[in-house]
Amino acid sequence: MEEYFLKVGAIAICVLLFGLAIFIHEFGHFLAAKLLGMRVDVFSIGFGQAIWKKKIGDCEYRIAWIPLGGYVSIPAVDPEGTKQLQGTADAAAPKEDVAPWKQILVSVAGPMGNFVLAVVLAFLLAAVPGAKFGETSAEVGMVPDEGPACEAGVKVGDKVLSLAGNPIANWGDLRNETQLAGGRTVPMEVQRGAEKVTLSITPAKDNVTGGYYLLMFSTTNGVNAAQWMPVRDPLKQLAWDAGQIFRVLKALVTPKESAAAANALGGVETIGTVLYKQVRKDKWDAVGFLRFLNVNLGMLNLLPIPVLDGGLILFALLELLFRRKLPEKFVKYVTGFFMVLLIAAMAFLIIRGTVRIVKMNLAMKTSAAESALTNAVDAVVAPKGGK
Repeated sequence: MEEYFLKVGAIAICVLLFGLAIFIHEFGHFLAAKLLGMRVDVFSIGFGQAIWKKKIGDCEYRIAWIPLGGYVSIPAVDPEGTKQLQGTADAAAPKEDVAPWKQILVSVAGPMGNFVLAVVLAFLLAAVPGAKFGETSAEVGMVPDEGPACEAGVKVGDKVLSLAGNPIANWGDLRNETQLAGGRTVPMEVQRGAEKVTLSITPAKDNVTGGYYLLMFSTTNGVNAAQWMPVRDPLKQLAWDAGQIFRVLKALVTPKESAAAANALGGVETIGTVLYKQVRKDKWDAVGFLRFLNVNLGMLNLLPIPVLDGGLILFALLELLFRRKLPEKFVKYVTGFFMVLLIAAMAFLIIRGTVRIVKMNLAMKTSAAESALTNAVDAVVAPKGGK
């Protein structure tokens, strides 16, 4: 019973933390719009029909059924194509005509809210004595007798310098680059004593998780920190966050890495799973992951893709450049098209991630059952005190 309440409590904390990231983003849009004198019709956490709503002044505040994000309905900024996503397709209020620079400020304000929260969390973590920081060394401490590392000739004591031409500073970098290499045979440079040696290695694919591995282990250097907790310095924490996101975005547009990068992407279920595990394990690691998540949300929302804030910024910049408004039908159809793509991509990631989680849980249960059966057989064959 105690474990049940611990699980429920951890899930509630995860919902609050994820909700905070969404709220701060939408509050950025809301605050900027209000300060610039724009009308705000809806402030919603979640998409679709409302579970709860209350109108205060001219704005309706909602908690909606689909907890995959949120939105602020601002007639002066919202393209017509987003109304289906927001559940406000029947909105009859006319669209306000405002200057493009105001639209840009409102669009930027959402991601800025995430960045501000990330900065606050980074400085908070730096000030907490109990928060654990540190990077695991890229030096090899053990190589099993079989697997990609053994076949490539990796030796204990080797320090990995690069994989597939990308520099490796720590074990976290090596894990990331292994996933982005996918099943390709790539060069791996190691420091072996006084010389540098280049090996050829092919990561193997795990049939359960879909991830790739080299089957070698780092040296034990006493570090017990999460991957997203590299250093106590708050600015270096934020630089690490941004660097990881840039690396994945670069991989997605690099032909030889794009397939592996797409395979490594996770959806809301992956975020929820990682957050849940960190809440159960260490609260400060969970706060660190929330910091990383906010930098992630801020940067991704600035991509110049319709439906995202970056797409709205792009439309406003085009309006400034050509000194005329883009045709409303063009904006509507382009936004609607990308909205369908976004929903499809989110659904695909959620389904794929859920299948992976189910497979992992089944594999863990099977492994535990096999271990219990082995122990039972051992107890029968050689009971305690017997021969």
